[in-house]
Amino acid sequence: MRTEPAIDKATAEQRKGLGCNVDTDLPLVMCGDESLLDELLRLAAAAGCELHRVPDAVAARRAWATAPLILLDESAARACIDAELPRRERVLITCGQDPPPDGLWPLAVRLGAVDVVPLPTKSATITEALADAVDRPSPTEGRILAVLGGRGGAGASVFAAAVAMAALRRGDNALLVDCDPLGGGIDLVLGAEAEVGLRWPELRVRGGRIPVASLRSALPGRTKGDARLTMVSCDRDGPGPEPEALAAVLQAGRRAGETVICDLPRSTSEVALLALDRADLTVLVVPAEVRASAAARRMAEWLTDRGIRAETVVRGPAPGGLRPADVANAIGLPLVASMRPEPKLASTLERGVLWQRATGPLAAAATAVLDVVCTRVSPVVAS
Repeated sequence: MRTEPAIDKATAEQRKGLGCNVDTDLPLVMCGDESLLDELLRLAAAAGCELHRVPDAVAARRAWATAPLILLDESAARACIDAELPRRERVLITCGQDPPPDGLWPLAVRLGAVDVVPLPTKSATITEALADAVDRPSPTEGRILAVLGGRGGAGASVFAAAVAMAALRRGDNALLVDCDPLGGGIDLVLGAEAEVGLRWPELRVRGGRIPVASLRSALPGRTKGDARLTMVSCDRDGPGPEPEALAAVLQAGRRAGETVICDLPRSTSEVALLALDRADLTVLVVPAEVRASAAARRMAEWLTDRGIRAETVVRGPAPGGLRPADVANAIGLPLVASMRPEPKLASTLERGVLWQRATGPLAAAATAVLDVVCTRVSPVVAS
């Protein structure tokens, strides 16, 4: 006996509370072929997706315009055409034959279907479509910013956290990703070390696709109005992210249209390289010092040789009187922002209240970088 995903009373009430219609906000399936229906139900269960099953085109009409996805077999497609249901996006026609029969393609064209999918040979296409229906992609691509210190102790982690908070303050969803297992945990920078939520050692991700909603529910964060800053931090002990896990998290944030900020170690580890290669912009944080400029120049040359778009943020104080433009010229990168010393920054970090600071040189420089990455930079297509 087939077990179908069901909507219990509690789930239905929850959806209504969120403004969802239990019939029209689910992927719609109309399928007379029992073996195909079994396969579709199995794929939906694997994707964590409920399906709204309808028996005929009359029942399908009610949800036709609003369902995030329509799944049909051949008989259902013909019935929808006979009922003169209009063409629409995100329709898939399934069949049990690979390659699909030639007669299915005219039906797909009539309904506006994007593909004819043979099962089970191309079940990944259905799984991806169902995952999109659960975690609907943003209409705009998210941006990824990598933050790197020009030398040890340059303040890259603090600056990464400041950019994340700047995104939150202006009403954007943001994802702050700690990629440095030896950094002590970026949750400490924002005073979130005691907040409930997973850190990298507990976040068992093996790659693949992650709904950003799952990250938001599992990880600690901050909220402001309808916007949320989600952070995935390293812990005081245990490993940092694996490359496959980091790639999945970055792609989840980009797919959801979030601003993703990566705090990177000064290393050429696989994790660091993966984040750098996927970043739309890398900023090198450099103190206005001669030695820091010399160290940052080597890092800047390495980034340039790898083809990574990088700019620099220069921070004070400048004990020798170096100007931000002098530092940028010395290391060979464009100057994206500079900042004077932040008053009482050390005590602010010790007390874990950096997130409360909405003004000052650090916040201004972070906002300047955020404006560049979100408005001037085109998104990188991950390989």
